[in-house]
Amino acid sequence: MTVSATGPAPAEIAPDTDLEFGVELEDPWVTIVWNDPVNLMSYVAFVFRTYFGYTEEKATELMLAVHHEGKAIVSSGRREEQERHVQAMHEYGLWSTLERAEL
Repeated sequence: MTVSATGPAPAEIAPDTDLEFGVELEDPWVTIVWNDPVNLMSYVAFVFRTYFGYTEEKATELMLAVHHEGKAIVSSGRREEQERHVQAMHEYGLWSTLERAEL
C-alpha cells in the first residue's frame, strides 16, 4: 500500500492584494531626544555615551544639537529597536519620541 503525503497547496496572492502592511515594520524609524529644562548637558552626553556607545565627540555633537536645535535624532533603524531606545531614554529621564524616518 502506497501512502501519498501531500501538504496544503501553497497560498497564492491575488494580483490586487495590498502588500504594504508588511513594509511598515521595515521602514526606517528614528529615536528623537528633545531638549528639556531639567537635565544637564553633561548628563545628556553621558547617556548617549553610556547607552548608545557613542564616542565623546559624537555624544557631545548630539547633545549640542538637542540643546541648540531643540532635538536630535540619536538612532535609526527598525521600529521595534527604536521603541526600545525610546523606552531606555525615558528610563534615563530624557524626553524622547519615535517617528517614521523621512525618506
